[in-house]
Amino acid sequence: MNAVAKIDKNVAELELEAPAQPAATPVAVAPSVAPAPVAPNKKRRLGRFLLMVALPAALVAGGAYVWVTGGRYQETENANLQQAKVSIASDTAGRIVQVDIADNQSVKQGDVLFAIDPEPYRIALAQADAAVAGARLNVEQLRAAYSQATSQEKSDASEVDYAQSQYDRAADLSRKGINAKSSLDQAKNDLDKAKQQLAVAQQGIVSAKAALGGNPDIETDKHPTVMAALAARDKAAYDLAQTTVKAPADGVISQASSFKVGQYVGSGTPLFSLVETGDTWIDANFKETQLTHMKPGQKAEIVVDTYPGRTFEATVKAIGAGTGAEFSLLPAQNATGNWVKVTQRIPVRLELTDADAKMALRTGMSATVTVDTGVARGFPSIFGHATAGEH
Repeated sequence: MNAVAKIDKNVAELELEAPAQPAATPVAVAPSVAPAPVAPNKKRRLGRFLLMVALPAALVAGGAYVWVTGGRYQETENANLQQAKVSIASDTAGRIVQVDIADNQSVKQGDVLFAIDPEPYRIALAQADAAVAGARLNVEQLRAAYSQATSQEKSDASEVDYAQSQYDRAADLSRKGINAKSSLDQAKNDLDKAKQQLAVAQQGIVSAKAALGGNPDIETDKHPTVMAALAARDKAAYDLAQTTVKAPADGVISQASSFKVGQYVGSGTPLFSLVETGDTWIDANFKETQLTHMKPGQKAEIVVDTYPGRTFEATVKAIGAGTGAEFSLLPAQNATGNWVKVTQRIPVRLELTDADAKMALRTGMSATVTVDTGVARGFPSIFGHATAGEH
């Protein structure tokens, strides 16, 4: 306690002695610490005031400009990329003997996908060729029968002429009393028989002519029987050709992991899918309030989530016939007392114009679509945002 009291005493003495010491700053320096002039403070206040006024004014002006000139570009993230999906099936039934594809493999149009055992169809084609030859032979036989009927008709006509002359001679002799009546009766009977044979021969000509399609000079391959045989032969040849199945378009094979050699397939049974990479479009669901100035033919930009830094060019192809709710399995019924207005979405189809980009895209990808409608909210003619001929 004595040490602390001693320290406090020394501090008090020093404080009492301090005013007696000479000032550290000479009197001559006093003018340098004179107060600052009042004018700079006023300028600083004015600058602050102008800054406080100009910044909100600039924000208001910028916001007004953005609002007036906005609305030209309509954007939605509710969009998906679509590609045509074709179910691959065989037109003929049989056992698979060759498979040249794998799941997710890219193929070109005309590439062989798989082959069915062609031997039964080769046999059917040989039978059809034999049927064509038989039909042609039958036509030649019909033509020969027609010629025979024609010759028979000429022969019977000669017999009729001969029998007629014999009857006329017998009748003349009978009138003169030279010939017996029995001879006249025999001559008349021979004449009647000759006429009947001539009628039969003429009917044979008609029948033979009908068998030749009503035209004795018809070409062999134009005969209905031959044409039917040729059609059957073409069908057999077509079935044989269909045992080798080729890709109908460029695309990617899908759902073919279980497709193997030795599998028996039926005619028309779907086997796997081909996603056509050459037929690509985007289905974008825009709000109904965004379609005021949207129409087919307008330009658009597509950004796919898979390639965030790349932009694809597209064109509005068509606008849907109705909202998505109208075509749902259970359409909404708004005739209720607690109805709440909900902004509907209408599908818009866009067509990619960049052909090289289609190979890099896959069906189902999410995309962001921005359509240039060419019309802003405010005064497009002033700001230059309206396209020519928009109004």
